[in-house]
Amino acid sequence: MATEQNKKLVLEDGAEFPGYGFGADCARVCEIVFNTSMAGYQEIVSDPSYTDQMVVMTYPLIGNYGMADEDYETKIPTIGGLIVREYNDSPSNFRYTKTLSEVMEEYQVPGIYGLDTRKLTRSIRDIGTRKVLICDVNTPHDLAMAMLRGTNLPHDQVARVSSPKKWYSRTADAKYSVVAVDCGIKLNIIRSLKDRGCNVTVVPWNTSAQEIEGMRPDGVFLSNGPGDPQDVQPVVELVRALRGRYPIFGICLGHQVIGLAYGAKIRKMKFGHRGGNHPVKNLQTGKIEITSQNHSFAVIEDSVNGTGLEPTHINLLDNTIEGMRCLRDRVFSVQYHPESSPGPQDSAYLFDQFIDFMKEARSHG
Repeated sequence: MATEQNKKLVLEDGAEFPGYGFGADCARVCEIVFNTSMAGYQEIVSDPSYTDQMVVMTYPLIGNYGMADEDYETKIPTIGGLIVREYNDSPSNFRYTKTLSEVMEEYQVPGIYGLDTRKLTRSIRDIGTRKVLICDVNTPHDLAMAMLRGTNLPHDQVARVSSPKKWYSRTADAKYSVVAVDCGIKLNIIRSLKDRGCNVTVVPWNTSAQEIEGMRPDGVFLSNGPGDPQDVQPVVELVRALRGRYPIFGICLGHQVIGLAYGAKIRKMKFGHRGGNHPVKNLQTGKIEITSQNHSFAVIEDSVNGTGLEPTHINLLDNTIEGMRCLRDRVFSVQYHPESSPGPQDSAYLFDQFIDFMKEARSHG
């Protein structure tokens, strides 16, 4: 690892944070966000929802248990970059096969450590998410600012991370067939469906309603994914075409897409929700669930009125809508991640609810 400061972050407001590089040795402009999880950096690095985002980890020590082959959320990480207080390149975990830096170097993901992540996180909370550049520490400030001004953040993330073709994930003695629309799907979602007796057919994000109808599924799943939900209009139109015909379950981006399909509106949040410690209230049971989240956009609360959707969960930190449903159509969604790994697992029951909807739809013909 570097013995002298050789990298720096430059934010579009002009702030600079020097540090030490790890992972890929390259310059990159991304959107800066922060994550409050205490564990699970491998799942974060390999979560497609972080495409083109540079993530500040608020937990101070990262890298200490390495990377294990079984724990990836996607086979090819697309995160923009990683920012940590202290990086450990000597993992103490019998399961690890590579270090975090080795994986980031392999997939061209730059990283920086040794800076004040608390100050950086406060800056994001106060000012909001914005563009950030990771570059060589000797890069002139004027040049760095010009690179930031000259870079437009992309809007094609879902098209880049979605599977280019249909693929199958089957389980023994399957009871149900689910079509999962891949907007950047996490592998643990597929595992969660298979654990409940579902054969899963994963299809590209722009698959037509006619193609899905031809597969004769018991239910349709809408995955998580990166970027602005308003950039994936084909998925919005898909929901409009299929709602009421099949049970539909959406998570994260899928939740936002369902909102748009029913006529609700979406807003970009100041700094979003990212981490495994967000309290959410289930409005049906009154119970509080501790949830894992990763999103920049939210369904506007008042815009749900009159759409046919009803809120089922709210965030206790800011009262944003965390879950919705339309019982008539057997459509429901949550903004957070009930499949989250390594946890929390308070909300895994939502997959059972999807099974119940499919069972009910089958019994009614």
